[in-house]
Amino acid sequence: MTMIGIDPHKATHTAVAVDDNEKVIGEFTLDASTGQVERLTGWASGFTKRQWAVESANGLGYLVARQLVGAGETVFDVPPVLAARVRLMGSGRSQKNDPNDARSIAIAALRSDRLAVVASDDHVTVLRLLVKRHRDMAQLRNKHCSRLHALIGELEAGGIGTKISVAKASQLLDGIGVTDEATRYRVLVAREVADDIARLDQSLKASKNRIAAAVEASGTSLTEIVGVGPIGAATIIGYTKDVGRFPTRDHYASYNATAPIEASSGGHTRHRLNPRGNRILNHAIHIAAVTQLRHDTNGRTYYDNKIAEGKTPKEALRALKRRISNAVYHKLLADSNPQ
Repeated sequence: MTMIGIDPHKATHTAVAVDDNEKVIGEFTLDASTGQVERLTGWASGFTKRQWAVESANGLGYLVARQLVGAGETVFDVPPVLAARVRLMGSGRSQKNDPNDARSIAIAALRSDRLAVVASDDHVTVLRLLVKRHRDMAQLRNKHCSRLHALIGELEAGGIGTKISVAKASQLLDGIGVTDEATRYRVLVAREVADDIARLDQSLKASKNRIAAAVEASGTSLTEIVGVGPIGAATIIGYTKDVGRFPTRDHYASYNATAPIEASSGGHTRHRLNPRGNRILNHAIHIAAVTQLRHDTNGRTYYDNKIAEGKTPKEALRALKRRISNAVYHKLLADSNPQ
């Protein structure tokens, strides 16, 4: 079998083919262009039983990976950290350059049996795209709100003490007495920022409706979990991708960082927060946990029982998040394998 590793860049791509013994049997560099896949497959036509490995197939290598899949090729997604380990541990080829990187990518795919297979875009891609857009708009709105708070604080002592809104800001700005040019322009800028927030509010409302429709169309059962709404479900589906790549719920919990890290010392056994893993997934599960704690739910009962057992609030919350992660994993499995 021939494994072809691709080191993708914005302007060029470098492909290196290796055989089962990790021997380089071909190398090809081409410009990134509209005919890149035809040129790649033409160059690789002499390699029988070929497969492809693209570094960061959901990042810089997204387009070339999907184009190869569309051409009927089998493509693996190789994480950059895995390719880097292969390159650094390789003998005589640790120097970083495009051919060595592509060779490392090919060897990583050749020797690993847990890489994700790149698939054509589907509803998972759509949900991830919509959620990312929604998150970017929400972050921009928060940035504008912080700026508006600061501007109003420069105009009125105490500013707006509660959660800011366009209506509250407009009412306060209407009552500002303009006595100099600096004040006049500060009020002008504050009104413009308030207008930006108003536009983002409308866009976010439309985004929520769009995501809700996409989640409903996906047929997911995730929304049956208390605290997982349309945006949470879209986030979980979009950033989990194929749940089948996680053999057990423990693997999934490790990926989303709800599995705590042991930090025992001597005879004292304890665990601490896992700072690694997919933080976007972890945040979605955290929101679900906080929502369950705010209402009379089974999650709240579970949390209270953990407190009664002597757990700290942080430890009890981590346990609840892990419980929700397990529920999410089983829902995703059930959705992917309908009876």
